[in-house]
Amino acid sequence: MTARTALAAAAAVARRPGLWGTAVRQVLRLAPNGWWRRPPFLPLPDRRYLEFRLSTQYGSTGHEPEPGDVVDYLAWCRDWRAAARRQRRAG
Repeated sequence: MTARTALAAAAAVARRPGLWGTAVRQVLRLAPNGWWRRPPFLPLPDRRYLEFRLSTQYGSTGHEPEPGDVVDYLAWCRDWRAAARRQRRAG
C-alpha cells in the first residue's frame, strides 16, 4: 500500500470519530508480534496478508484499498464486536 493510499484512508477514518477506537484496535490486532523491534518500527500488517485481503476484495493483487472500503471494513468490525458482546450478555 502506498503512503498516499494510507493517508487517504486515515483521512477518511479521521472524519469518523466513532471508528477511531476500532481503527486503533484493528491496527494493533493485524500488526505482527514484535513489530516495534523491526524497521520501519510501525504496526503494519504482514504484506502477504494484505495482498491476500486485497486480492479477495478486488480480484487482483495490484489494487490499492479504497478509503470508503476501509471505513466500511472498520464499521463492520465495530458492529460485529458489538453484536458479539450482546450475544455474550444474552448467553
